[in-house]
Amino acid sequence: MLDELKRQAIEKCAGTVLEDDQIIALPVKPVEIAERRGILVEPKPSSAKGVSGMLVKAGDNFAIAYATHISSEGFRRFSVAHELGHYFIPGHPEAIFANGNQHVSHAGFVAGDPIELEADHFAASLLMPRALFVRAMDRRRDGMDAVQGLAEVCETSLTATAIRYAELSSARVAVVVSSSTTIDYCFMSKSLRTVKGIRWPRKGRPLPKLSATLGLRKRPGAVDSREADSTDGDTTDWFDSDHELSLSEEVIGLGEYGRTLTVLTVDEPDDDDDDAEQSPQFLR
Repeated sequence: MLDELKRQAIEKCAGTVLEDDQIIALPVKPVEIAERRGILVEPKPSSAKGVSGMLVKAGDNFAIAYATHISSEGFRRFSVAHELGHYFIPGHPEAIFANGNQHVSHAGFVAGDPIELEADHFAASLLMPRALFVRAMDRRRDGMDAVQGLAEVCETSLTATAIRYAELSSARVAVVVSSSTTIDYCFMSKSLRTVKGIRWPRKGRPLPKLSATLGLRKRPGAVDSREADSTDGDTTDWFDSDHELSLSEEVIGLGEYGRTLTVLTVDEPDDDDDDAEQSPQFLR
């Protein structure tokens, strides 16, 4: 996970690009940003799988190739924005082209390489600028409704939108991405991280037995057909929690990704539950 100073610097970098291009409304169009700088953007053949995109350098010229084996337009836009992160973030071009003239990426917050996480954060900040995103978020209810509505406005994938939502929401929310019957990763909002006695669920932790998420994963074809479900539970089901707080669980299948996206919205703790700051730590 990136430290806060690094995240702020990358968000400022993305903000400078938006300011230079006088972009003041959603959705942000990353292909147009690239083309205004003479960067050629082309799709990769759908048979070319395994990477999300590629940044190529030839002399002073650059080109971006994005993956098409995933049909989601939001994923493709994020992939282009990710490559723009490698182009714009100071130090990235020197690092990624140190041993050749092309760099392949695995966008979508799935890579452990800090340079890829930096490009992911740039992409999120570019496509979902803080001020515009928060303004749109404030007009919506918390939970999956907010994620789906914001994804439509920003023309971004549900997963990227949910992660940005957790980052910027004032609600006590967590976003969990899972495959098979275990957790792949989790993002928690700041207000949830500061609740005393709640700690990050670890990667590989089994999904709760009575959760809607596990139930959906067990239904044949439910993930591929993007079915949704919801239920109520408490924090001891999902987190290493010292006490029980009620929560609502909303889950949706992510189709060809084979994963599920779960949004957990935790009720306000009782007045006698003192909040204490915790140092954020994403356990991968």
